[in-house]
Formats: sequence, C-alpha cells, structure tokens
Amino acid sequence: MMNDQQLLERIVCNPKVMAGKPVIQGTRLTVDYILNLLAHGATIHDILDEYEGLIAEDIQACLLFADTSWTRC
Repeated sequence: MMNDQQLLERIVCNPKVMAGKPVIQGTRLTVDYILNLLAHGATIHDILDEYEGLIAEDIQACLLFADTSWTRC
C-alpha cells in the first residue's frame, strides 16, 4: 500500500503535456477527467478496464490530489 506522498508522486504537471494540467504520470489522463468519470458513475473497475496500464493507486492518487490541502502544480 502506498502512502500519501507516494500516491501524489503519481500525479505530475508538465507545461508540455495537456497544457500543464495535472495528469497521471506516463499518461495524458488528467486528474479532472478521472474525477469527472467518477462523478458520473464510473467505478474504479470501469476506469481500469477502459484505460490499460492504469492501476487502482492512480485513481486513488487523483482523489487525494483533489483534496484542496494538496496543492502542487
């Protein structure tokens, strides 16, 4: 199990990728996009099935990043 810091390291910001929006490392999937999928009823299992290479911790990292106390980018 990853700790909070390890999870947050999975979220990166690069001005050359998706205009600098926070993304899951190694992808072009933004945190906002993943949160939107969850908000519209997608399950973690649904997302993992749709996007090969993602792991459950990537989704967990997006949720943690969304907490306003974790300001990075």
